Amino acid sequence: MKVKDVELVGRTVLVKFYLENLNLEIYELVSGGKKEVGTRVMVLTSVPRVMVEGFCKEYLSVDKVVGTELHSVGGYFSGFVATSGVVMKHEGVKEWFGDENKPDIGFQSCVLNQSKDFYVMSNEDMKTSSRTKMPREKHPKPLVFHDGRLAFLPTPLALWTMILWFPFGILLAIIRLCVGVFLPYKVSIFVGGLTGVKIRVNECDYSWKKKTKEGKGSGVLFVCTHRTLLDPVILTMIVNKPLTAVTYSISRMSEILSPIKTIRATRDRKKDGEMMNKLLCEGDLIVCPEGTTCREPYLLRFSSLFAELTDEIVPVAMDTHVTMFYGTTAGGLKWLDPFYFMMNPRPTLPCSSAREIGQGAHLWSWKQV
Repeated sequence: MKVKDVELVGRTVLVKFYLENLNLEIYELVSGGKKEVGTRVMVLTSVPRVMVEGFCKEYLSVDKVVGTELHSVGGYFSGFVATSGVVMKHEGVKEWFGDENKPDIGFQSCVLNQSKDFYVMSNEDMKTSSRTKMPREKHPKPLVFHDGRLAFLPTPLALWTMILWFPFGILLAIIRLCVGVFLPYKVSIFVGGLTGVKIRVNECDYSWKKKTKEGKGSGVLFVCTHRTLLDPVILTMIVNKPLTAVTYSISRMSEILSPIKTIRATRDRKKDGEMMNKLLCEGDLIVCPEGTTCREPYLLRFSSLFAELTDEIVPVAMDTHVTMFYGTTAGGLKWLDPFYFMMNPRPTLPCSSAREIGQGAHLWSWKQV
C-alpha cells in the first residue's frame, strides 16, 4: 500500500474507532497533567506509528508518538516490520527523557520500571468500568468528518459476519434500488419496508401550502440536511409527488440512475439563483445547501441563497442509521454510495419537517458547526 494512503487512513478513518474506544479515566489523567507548565506526553504503542500518530497529535495533543515502524520502498509499504515495537518503546523513553530522568506517570506495563508512578488497567477493568467509554460531549475535539465504509468496529467476528453478508447485501441493494427506480412511490415504500428499509416520518404533511403571492414562484422549496445521495429521493417518496433536486456535485452514473429529475448547480450565486427561481415556477424543489454529506449529528456551514428565493420554505431534517456500511465516502467512488447504503441489513431513515418559516430564517434541530 502507498505510504500516503495509510497515513490518510490513520487521520480520517481510524479516528472514529479510536475516539469511541478512548478510555475516559486515562484521558482525564493525561489531560489534567497537560495543563501543568512544561508537561510533555509521549505515547508508546506496538501499533504501527503511521496509524496512530495523526490521531494522538490532533485529538490528544500528544508531543511524541513512538511505535512500530514499517518498512517502505519507493513510497510503498512492503508489508514487513522495520523495527520491533517493544524495542522502540524502551529506546523512545530513554531518548525522550534521558538516562537519568524518569517519566512522572506511566500507564500499562511497557514503562513500569521506568516511571515514578504507574497505573495498570486490565481487560476486565476496561469492560466493567462504567466510565470506560467516553461520551460524545467529552470528546477532546468534535469528530465532524471521517471516511471509510465500515460503520462498525472491525473485530474478527464482526468482520467475518460482514464478509458472509456481502454477497447477499449486493443482491439486496440491487433489488431495493430497482424497486425505488421503477415502481410507484407508495409501492416502493411498501416493498422497501418488506426488505428491511425503515422510514420514520414526523410532520411531513405539506397540504397546508398557500396560494402563491404575486411575483413569487409557484413551488415549495424543501431545504434538507444532507446525509446521503438518497435524501431527495426519500423525500420525494414521502410527499408522493415528483420533485426536482438541485445538486452540487454527483457522478453521471448517479444522475442516470436517479428516479427524480436532478439539476446541477454551477456554484455561481447569480446563475444558481436564476436557475432555481425558474425551477420554482415550474414546481416544487429540493436543495441541500450544505453542499456535502455529514455522518455525524452536525449541521455544516451552508449557503443562504435558498432563503432569498421564496417565502414558502420547508426545512427538513434528514437522518440515517446504519449498522454495517456508510452510504457516503470522500476517497472512494461516489456513485457506489447508494449501493453501500442499501447493502445494510436494516437501514433507517428518520425524516422530520417544520411548517412554513419566514424568508431569511432557518430552523434546525441539530448543532451548527
